[in-house]
Amino acid sequence: MKVVLIVAAVLLVGGGIVVLGRPESPEVVQARIKFCALPAVARELGLLDSRYAKNAGAVFSLKYHLVWCPKYRRPVLTSPVDKRLKAILGEVAREHGMTIHAAEVMPDHVHLFVEADPTLCVAEIVNRFKGRTSRLLRQEFRHLRTRLPTLWSRSYFAGTVGAVSEATVRRYIEAQKGR
Repeated sequence: MKVVLIVAAVLLVGGGIVVLGRPESPEVVQARIKFCALPAVARELGLLDSRYAKNAGAVFSLKYHLVWCPKYRRPVLTSPVDKRLKAILGEVAREHGMTIHAAEVMPDHVHLFVEADPTLCVAEIVNRFKGRTSRLLRQEFRHLRTRLPTLWSRSYFAGTVGAVSEATVRRYIEAQKGR
């Protein structure tokens, strides 16, 4: 007699619970036990591939386009400041588990394409980059202390970047009403 178990993955969705179940062999059950519930559900739905990252409780793809400027938009990010700025940005990203996909330093602004964990909010990400770079660059390059009261302006631009367009998400949510 073959033993067949029912594997149920529980996923909280908008305050409700969705249970996915189907017969599985004991070997498959043992393999699934090694993973926590959310990544197992994501694997079941085919969501885990190179486009997604995971931590203990989430599967995610959070990528941001960030832009910020020096105070008064002064063109002070020229060589060798720009090279040192890129190096510091890389250090900060590694320390906080972020991935920089692209970085461009223009004389009067910085563009950064970064991927981060959902435990970091956008404001925290920007503040970590701006805070460390301001402190270190002003220590290393005297002209940044004399020409500016602070290195960076207080504002920044943050936009999300993803594989699914806004129109696709809207259509998906609208289609849920009929279910």
